[in-house]
Amino acid sequence: MNKSIRSHGGFPRGTLPPVDLHVHSNRSDGTFSPSQLVDYAIEKGLAAFALTDHDTIDGLDEAISYAESLTSRHCPDSSALEVIPGIEFSTEYQGQDVHIVGLYIDYHNEAFQKQLQEFVSSRESRNRKMCLLLQEHGIHVTYEDLLAEFPDAVITRAHYAKYMLNHGYIKSMKEAFERYIDDHGPCYVPREKVTPGQAVKLILAADGIPILAHPILYRMSDNRLDTLTAALKEAGLIGIEAIYSTYTPAEERQIRALAVKYHLLISGGSDFHGSNKPGLDLAVGYGRLFVPYSVLQNLKNIRSSASNT
Repeated sequence: MNKSIRSHGGFPRGTLPPVDLHVHSNRSDGTFSPSQLVDYAIEKGLAAFALTDHDTIDGLDEAISYAESLTSRHCPDSSALEVIPGIEFSTEYQGQDVHIVGLYIDYHNEAFQKQLQEFVSSRESRNRKMCLLLQEHGIHVTYEDLLAEFPDAVITRAHYAKYMLNHGYIKSMKEAFERYIDDHGPCYVPREKVTPGQAVKLILAADGIPILAHPILYRMSDNRLDTLTAALKEAGLIGIEAIYSTYTPAEERQIRALAVKYHLLISGGSDFHGSNKPGLDLAVGYGRLFVPYSVLQNLKNIRSSASNT
């Protein structure tokens, strides 16, 4: 693609292109590099995307600097792609995984980086324990093997599954989870996690916008989800993902109603992981996703209001 001309993705003339506020690179469990995501976002006609890798900011400098280099060389106008610095924290709520996305984080903040390093150390300890358990079950893998096979990535269970598939231990990534590493598997080791409320406060301390990610995926009862949302609002939650790749229209309406009840802004995204989530594409999810630019504009407005107070 000629990057000197922004693709408009086939959207009607005069309308703003959409955005995607939940995207992963190969710095966590996606398959596109940060720079490849920038190129692909331009190809898809996005106005902006948020790079929200799991518990890491390692890809942000690359994505942002690459996008800026394209702008300075080819697109010195307001139509240039915006890369939003973000993160997705894996947290635990009453024994269940809950994810908190942070948008527009000041990822160079020293206190923020120190906390992230503690997460990395905890994750490394857990990964070494999982490798030992896999070895006991006939899977010959070390933590160093994983780092060598997936350089620059934050190792997640998806990497274990890919490693086992690449080396012929299993026939599908699904099999890796079912036999070895799902939440109740013989080789699974839980790692220490922050609470959702702590993640919200950490994002706020880094001048970011905390978002409750894909709440429908947690399969909570309405009352339990309401209780969680209320607690997070009290902690400082600003937004909730009401537009998401897998939502039905009824599920989107449910989360929008929750947003109204707790005075939360709407966010939305594909949760794009490249080939690690087959059929799920950037910008459009499984084909019907559309996150209008107005969603991002509302988030920007609240950010501007906060900085002026």
